[in-house]
Amino acid sequence: MKKNQFSTKMLAVMSILVALEVIIARFGTIRPTQSIKISLDFIPIVVAAVLYGPVPAVIISILADVLGAFLFPVGPYFPGFTLTAALTGLLYGLALHKSQSLPCVALAVVLQQGLLSLGLNTYWLHILYGMPYMPTLVTRLVQAGIVTAVQLVVIPLIAKTIQEAEKRTT
Repeated sequence: MKKNQFSTKMLAVMSILVALEVIIARFGTIRPTQSIKISLDFIPIVVAAVLYGPVPAVIISILADVLGAFLFPVGPYFPGFTLTAALTGLLYGLALHKSQSLPCVALAVVLQQGLLSLGLNTYWLHILYGMPYMPTLVTRLVQAGIVTAVQLVVIPLIAKTIQEAEKRTT
């Protein structure tokens, strides 16, 4: 992507990715408890990161989080979760745009799950609902483990599919 250049095609794809992320996050998510969420809502963000890089991935993450929160609320809107979403888009965009090698994927997934999902989102739950931080963190370790394993399998498959599709269209 050239600096500050958003083509019509790119904007259309980004809009579709926002819609997909909202749908997956709100309707394709398993929530066994208030503090645990298992979802494939990372897929549209990863697609944006691989195709377009960090800035579009951040924009899609923010728009999807805000639209999803207001159109299909799961709880009260909290800007901390939007910050986590933005940081997730940034992290995936920086780590996956140029290379989708296993080390890049592993680094992105471990940082996203460890620092952002487990660390930061647990802190947001503590602030928002008054949940004790350490016990909530411990219960969310299972979620982080499951989602990490899923992402380590799914993200390379997404990257390979995107690469093959780009080869067919060029």
